[in-house]
Amino acid sequence: MKSKRRLTIRLMSALCLVAVLSGGCKQDTSMIMNNPHNVRGVISYKRSFPDLNDTHLKAAKSLGIRPVASREEALERVGKLEELASCDAYHLDSLTHSIPFLVPKANTLLQSIGQNFLDSLTAKGLNPNKIIVTSVLRTQGDVKRLRRVNGNASANSTHCYGTTFDVSWKRFKKIEELDGRPYQDVSADTLKLVLSEVLRDLRESEQCYVKYELKQGCFHITVR
Repeated sequence: MKSKRRLTIRLMSALCLVAVLSGGCKQDTSMIMNNPHNVRGVISYKRSFPDLNDTHLKAAKSLGIRPVASREEALERVGKLEELASCDAYHLDSLTHSIPFLVPKANTLLQSIGQNFLDSLTAKGLNPNKIIVTSVLRTQGDVKRLRRVNGNASANSTHCYGTTFDVSWKRFKKIEELDGRPYQDVSADTLKLVLSEVLRDLRESEQCYVKYELKQGCFHITVR
């Protein structure tokens, strides 16, 4: 009996192997391993993204809107501001102290960052993830409320001009396959390295200023 069971097991294993080799079994793509390569990141986040608030503020005042008092006033700036929503390039977080508006040039930059990040992941053999935008335009009321809970928040924030947004380096939005099965996870540390390469390239091509925010867990980005 034991010899018969062993023979049956061997036959089943052989049949399964033949089916796989002949394409008879559908491959479970949810189990495909990432094949990362050329993931280097930057040498130092602080040294690579050193742009201080004064630098961001100068660009914001030059390219942005006059600060608004409320969401209603922001809605009146049709043409000068574009409304954001989660899309193929990025995921918009639940905003607690800002509203989803940017000047057109900053919105274009955000789209470029999100798309370049996705393209870079593909080129490096990593499964797709979207960046998460955590803060956008702040009204004067938003700034006052934020300063009550965060003493480090600037009263003269570049977020008030519609030129600036924050992108998390701690959290990313994993993209699932069309049939609903999840891709294998990619670690946040690896995704942060890839994102840093994208931002470094855009900063070096003089498209933006970037500050690495350690406590807030984000990259603070202003169009230029």
